[in-house]
Amino acid sequence: MPHAFLYPMVMHVALAAVIYALLTAVRAPTVWGLGRSPDGSNPWAALERRVSANLSNQFEWPLFFYAACLLLLQLQAVDAVQITLAWLFIAGRVAHSLVQVLTANVQLRGIVFTVNFLAVLGMWGWLIAGQLGLVGRAA
Repeated sequence: MPHAFLYPMVMHVALAAVIYALLTAVRAPTVWGLGRSPDGSNPWAALERRVSANLSNQFEWPLFFYAACLLLLQLQAVDAVQITLAWLFIAGRVAHSLVQVLTANVQLRGIVFTVNFLAVLGMWGWLIAGQLGLVGRAA
């Protein structure tokens, strides 16, 4: 089962790579001096800020996801609950990225962030409970 646990981690790396590529594409007009409006404004500026902010977000709360993943692998404590929570985290990260990049809806972004947040807290809680013998491993 530990190998199945690697897939959510790989998916987050892939998500970050896609966001890096998108940021590069969105910044290209500015870098090359293209796409300016007649008044000199940059129509891509708002999108660039949202993509850049989202890329930064990929290195904040996900740090705790990776710490939990690596600890779970080291302790050989990966189970079905942890795998489910890891995939829930990834689904939340993808939804968060889509909302942040494609909209300015802060309320919706907060809701989907909560999914990420609770999934990682759940991973840590289940890990601690398992190490304390409060829960058995789910197969």
